[in-house]
Amino acid sequence: PSLSLSVSKSRCQAVQAENVTVLEGGTAQISCRLQNYDGSIVVIQNPRRQTLFFNGTRALKDDRFQMVLFTPRLVRITLTNVSVSDEGGYFCQLYTDDTHHQVATLSVSVPPDTPTVEVKQEAVEGGEVELTCLSPRSKPPATLRWIRDRREIPGVVSQQENGKTVSVSSTIRLPVERKDNGAAVSCEASHPALGGQKRVRHYRLDVHFAPTVRIIPPPGILREGDSLSLTCSITGNPLPRDVQWTRINDTLPERAEISGPTLQVSRLSQSHNGTYLCQAQNNYGRAADHYTLLVYDPGAVIETHSAVPYAVIGGVLALLVFTVICVLIVTVWCSVRQKGSYLTHEASGLDEHGEVQEAFLNGNDASQGKKEYLL
Repeated sequence: PSLSLSVSKSRCQAVQAENVTVLEGGTAQISCRLQNYDGSIVVIQNPRRQTLFFNGTRALKDDRFQMVLFTPRLVRITLTNVSVSDEGGYFCQLYTDDTHHQVATLSVSVPPDTPTVEVKQEAVEGGEVELTCLSPRSKPPATLRWIRDRREIPGVVSQQENGKTVSVSSTIRLPVERKDNGAAVSCEASHPALGGQKRVRHYRLDVHFAPTVRIIPPPGILREGDSLSLTCSITGNPLPRDVQWTRINDTLPERAEISGPTLQVSRLSQSHNGTYLCQAQNNYGRAADHYTLLVYDPGAVIETHSAVPYAVIGGVLALLVFTVICVLIVTVWCSVRQKGSYLTHEASGLDEHGEVQEAFLNGNDASQGKKEYLL
């Protein structure tokens, strides 16, 4: 970048100047372009009106300023390692019969560094976490954005001036659960001096929660003489350091060996039967899981097989008894039905006998009628 300083045109001589913006830490070129120069004195001064150069001679002991060119057409100096304190108007004066000067303004742009993320207090499951993204120094003020899962999270923005630079912060509040532990959020700082690029700070949520415990059981059936290996799988934040193995209502076997979350017992016997408990805790709670060990006795297995035929015989006898009962029920039901049918026929016979009696009682009338018919 370059900075040109000038004095407004006169009839005979003139000096031209231009404003310029330089990045902090960069180098500015301060040029005085002369027209119709007749050898008059040229003086360059800083914003505090201190003379930097008198013609080509250094006047101020500041090695950051260097005279790199002095000709009848162009006077040029450079300023290295520019800071915001160097901002202001630089004077290029041409001493003639009428002294003229032109002021050019040097502006220093300060891009933001990568922002920082601050946590007000630790995040606990079921609560909220407050995160603050801070860009402590920029000019002009940087723009901060929170991003999570490619979506912007609106934040509360505040600014504070620190001399010629500005401190910018953006604060968000997020509800958190244990599933959010390790989730990524990002704070992006953008600035005109970055040319479209962004300074990004990534942050992973640290959510504290109570532990969970699960015992991973061994596969298959355990018999006398086998070895037992139980592993206690534990989650939690912070992860519990100490794991406690116990046996409910009894002590652990003498041959039990504990290595971190793993419990091992060699040469099992029935005396090792029982319920084994794994426990773990952190500052947010305690959790436990249990496993019931049952060591099988081969002798008991044989007795169980020998009892099977008796169970079959008992089942067959029960089936026979049930069949006999069903037959008796059917027989009784049929007998009752036949007796009802007999009674019905007997009643029908009585009806016919009644009709005969009635005919007999009315026989005189009938015979008389018959007689009348014969006459």
